Amino acid sequence: MTDRRFWRQVAPADVAPEFAESTPDPPADRTDTDPPLVTDGGRPMPGVPDDGQDDDCGCGTSCGCSGGDSGHGHTEERRVRPDGGTGAANVEPDGKLKPIRFTEPATGSSQNVDDGRPDERVDVPDGVDLDTPGYGIRSEMSDIEEPEGKTWFMELDEAVIQDDRCIQCGTCVAACPSDSIGIGDDDLPKLVKMCTGCSLCWDMCPRGGLRYERQWKITGGDDNVKGAGDPITEFSAKVEDHWRENAQDGGLVTSVLCHLLEAGEIDGALIATESDDAEWKAESFLATTPEECIENAGSFYNQTLALGNLDLTQWEHKLDVPLPEASLALVGTPCEIEGIRALQDFDWDYAAQEDGVRAIDYTIALMCTKNFNYYSLIGELIEEERGIDRADIGKMDVLHGKMMVYGEDGEMLLEEDVENFHDAALKGCDECADFTGYCADLTVGSVGSSDEYSSVIVRTETGLRAWELTEPDLDYHDLEDRSAVGKLQGWDKKKAFDALQRPFDPDAPRFIDYADHAANYGTELHPHESDH
Repeated sequence: MTDRRFWRQVAPADVAPEFAESTPDPPADRTDTDPPLVTDGGRPMPGVPDDGQDDDCGCGTSCGCSGGDSGHGHTEERRVRPDGGTGAANVEPDGKLKPIRFTEPATGSSQNVDDGRPDERVDVPDGVDLDTPGYGIRSEMSDIEEPEGKTWFMELDEAVIQDDRCIQCGTCVAACPSDSIGIGDDDLPKLVKMCTGCSLCWDMCPRGGLRYERQWKITGGDDNVKGAGDPITEFSAKVEDHWRENAQDGGLVTSVLCHLLEAGEIDGALIATESDDAEWKAESFLATTPEECIENAGSFYNQTLALGNLDLTQWEHKLDVPLPEASLALVGTPCEIEGIRALQDFDWDYAAQEDGVRAIDYTIALMCTKNFNYYSLIGELIEEERGIDRADIGKMDVLHGKMMVYGEDGEMLLEEDVENFHDAALKGCDECADFTGYCADLTVGSVGSSDEYSSVIVRTETGLRAWELTEPDLDYHDLEDRSAVGKLQGWDKKKAFDALQRPFDPDAPRFIDYADHAANYGTELHPHESDH
């Protein structure tokens, strides 16, 4: 008998007569113990034994076919079809191979790799859903209950970022012990790898789990929550060096940093610089020389996510000391100073940001009622609506309730009520009651001093050390108008009390449970259990 996988005696009634007549009989000298012959299109191929593998197509490893119902090769219908065909595109009905044609490769062009999204699925069969399931599938896969109080980045995303309350301080990036949070192209925090649910990003966020008014009290004591805080001393001061014309107001921040560097008190200062890719867009920069500080003097009215840039390995080439031994100054908005103070209060390991968090020895807060979204302020309100090319801007200032924009030669390009630009402000700033930077060593701004002078509030012994190093080179006197500072601080608190949907309580626990926040803000309690 023959092996029916490879050889079949076909009665003339089964096929067309001419095909049946052309089908040869099996060799007479074959026995049941002989290895079956490999066939091609129903014809034997003498001298080529079967390899004994039970392939779906029945052809063995020598098969070069690619058709058939099995997805590999011939089926019974392919071997003997009523029309005499073989079913292979390159084989004639009589079993002979057709001439092989090759497609000439394209010249002078490359494969189009930008045709659609790289993660887009193509040729999905009808009725087949290949989309990644939402987080709700967890409840279908496991009956294990989540530990009480465990908070994920998704909660922070739901309650703060997606709710347009993010103030772009970068504290959540610095807090993450697994480096799972990065900064997206929209300058907002984003998850870049798996979240472990450690809860630290939530706990340290000044718009999430950090009760920032409690942080004021922990940092500065009981008197640090009244008026403008409990400062050691206050001055109106200005720098007399020639470079001050490019600085903001009296140039105090730049001068303090220069003196700290020259005295060897710090190895660098984390400040803002102008992006190489977009005019008047601020980004973090580590200045390690007085010259770099002076070159970057002035203010930008958008956040740099400073605490998201504390990975010192990016600045290692500029530092002359081992990273764990570095000493830095941080210049930032009050919310950024609140964040770094909270981070430093705990001995947790902040992964890539650890050395940077521990390196901050001096903090300088800039007086701030609110900050702006760069794309909305510069791109839409100033450039598109008011026709001022950002490349023509030489300086910007917010003073006496006015938004002021100057040209490269000092000419006034715009002077308008700052309220007209509030649509570009970060909405989370409305909830902030910290105009004067309660947690900082020094606070610097323009309110309370005449033109060309800066207001300086010395809050800590560390801040006093920085002031004493700088004072010999300053023109200074007592703060000219303390009431102006107190008045604006009071206005800022009232604004915050109206915007906050949670109680303002400096004596309450430092961290706010996500469940309590959700109850006050109406946020979804367990977004990770739904198909968020």
